[in-house]
Amino acid sequence: MDFKSLKAYVIAFELAMKIFEISKKFPKEETYSLTDQIRRSSRSVCSNIAEAYRKRNYPNHFKSKLTDSDSENAETQSWLHFAKECGYLTKLEFEESNLKSEEVGKILNYMINNPGKFGVKVQ
Repeated sequence: MDFKSLKAYVIAFELAMKIFEISKKFPKEETYSLTDQIRRSSRSVCSNIAEAYRKRNYPNHFKSKLTDSDSENAETQSWLHFAKECGYLTKLEFEESNLKSEEVGKILNYMINNPGKFGVKVQ
């Protein structure tokens, strides 16, 4: 198994790509704030999952990187909320994106609480 086949990674990657597409329509004055931040945090969810998977020989590192991923996911939810309230996202775009993010969060928490199911040697 490769990290790219993990359900959390697949959904997080889809969300990051969706955010990339919908953030193209954000106003220019948001380029160096909201646009950059939401793209960065959503991509970081994926990269932290990849790092966690590569560190699965070290249970504490595995959990730590997944916790980082979960934190970035929460940050993404916060930016989505700002984007909705600023009128940059439709209600549907927000709801779909937020649901995906919530699903990623649930899977990440499952992975954190059940590392042995993901190749981590639990003592």
